[in-house]
Amino acid sequence: MAAVRISSRSGLPSLLLYLGIGIAMGQDGFFDVKFDNAELTQVIGYAALVVILAEGGLGTKWKEVRPALPAAAMLSTVGVGISVGVTAGAAHYLVGLEWRQALIIGAVVSSTDAAAVFSVLRKVPLPSRITGVLEAESGFNDAPVVILVVAFSTVGPVEHWYVLVGEIALELAIGAAIGLAVGWLGSFGLRHVALPASGLYPIAVMAIAVSAYAAGAMAHGSGFLAVYLAAMVLGNSKLPHWPATRGFADGLGWLAQIGMFVLLGLLVTPHDLIDDFWPAVVVGLVLTAVARPLSVFISLVPFRLPGREKALMSWAGLRGAVPIILATIPMVSGIEGSTRVFNIVFVLVIVYTLIQGPTLPWLAKALKIADDPSETADLGIESAPLERLRGHLLSVAVPGKSKMHGVEVAELRLPAGAAVTLVVREGKSFVPAPSTVLRRGDELLVVATDPVRDAAEARLRAVGRGGKLAGWLGAGGAGRQDDASLDLPHVMKLAKKLGRGGEGGSSARGGSPAGGTRRRPGSASGGTKARH
Repeated sequence: MAAVRISSRSGLPSLLLYLGIGIAMGQDGFFDVKFDNAELTQVIGYAALVVILAEGGLGTKWKEVRPALPAAAMLSTVGVGISVGVTAGAAHYLVGLEWRQALIIGAVVSSTDAAAVFSVLRKVPLPSRITGVLEAESGFNDAPVVILVVAFSTVGPVEHWYVLVGEIALELAIGAAIGLAVGWLGSFGLRHVALPASGLYPIAVMAIAVSAYAAGAMAHGSGFLAVYLAAMVLGNSKLPHWPATRGFADGLGWLAQIGMFVLLGLLVTPHDLIDDFWPAVVVGLVLTAVARPLSVFISLVPFRLPGREKALMSWAGLRGAVPIILATIPMVSGIEGSTRVFNIVFVLVIVYTLIQGPTLPWLAKALKIADDPSETADLGIESAPLERLRGHLLSVAVPGKSKMHGVEVAELRLPAGAAVTLVVREGKSFVPAPSTVLRRGDELLVVATDPVRDAAEARLRAVGRGGKLAGWLGAGGAGRQDDASLDLPHVMKLAKKLGRGGEGGSSARGGSPAGGTRRRPGSASGGTKARH
């Protein structure tokens, strides 16, 4: 936990500190632990990568990723090809590596790492169209990169490029089909079969995701793509006991990443890195300044994204543990010069993560992409099922920039079958009245029946983005229309009322300690008054 606090202040991915712990424990370190089993490292790394991809898929929001899928697919295929070619050329002509070694390095470092990217960006929220592309790319590009590295690390002549392209396409198609099928079947089963204990649901979800990897690998498809897609389907299926499942997966993902980084730190021999330091810096410079920007700008030409967003995506191509794990594949295969390849990749990942990590938030702010109010005002909503009551308990956190601040409970206009039952404010809880004014930092407990659960959540998010008029005048966009139709005089009355400052902060200040206020005559909100 100390590593997480230090990295939070420095802007560095916290996992680099665990890598440092592994180096300190290994050869040339304080404990001088000798560990050189590349095959065991590869096996454990693959297992950890499966868990990491499963955790990433479970946390992927389909609404954010769906618009980004075409762009992410282009970056994960065409972009990877461009990056491999440019980086391999630099490794061959500038560093003097043989073509096989150069191609391996080019393929290995073309994989981005979601954990590294989002651990750096945790304090700099980005628009969902950017985070969706980066997240989906990091989940998709592992699959083609693994296929390329295995092909280049096979003893004998390297297959022609068109054969590799065909194999990659086939394996990706098989992996995608299996992942989607396993995810759908697993979510269907978990929603319709009651397990004997709630603690079994997180284990069952992770087991289904891992089984997708096994099924994909046995079918000669991409197991990594299969596990990511299966987990994404499970994560967007509104499964029972989802908060517990999400927490379990998050903890398991962190454990896998920490163990993987410590093991990689043990595997490396620090004094062997000195001779390969400058070659790694040269290759990394070409990768960061030439190959990655070219792959982003060329791959995203059909999507007409702003140049500043492409620039941020170019700099956000952080590398983490995945390239280092992939660098063990040629070592296990016995490829000549594989130890040097591993050392170059190791140094490259460390040096450029140290450079890109702290500067990435600064670049996002300089490009005026970070801290977009329309994107950061979204609510944090968690749902716990009330199975025997056929309902859901929604926990809603009102962030600082949410437009729900100043809105009365009655003005939420929740659908019939949903109600705010409790408000927690400054550590104290109370049952709200219809006239209670909500404030920044409040936590709400909303009870919703099963049929209106989705509508209630959509309405809450719409008010969080667009305020009390969300759904009436198009603000927020996500909420449903009010049950009672609104005519022009009613809207004008509300506009005059808002202009007088009759609601918002003033009513909250004049209210009771519990946050409730006395409603003035004529201040009830249109359709809600008819229902209440």
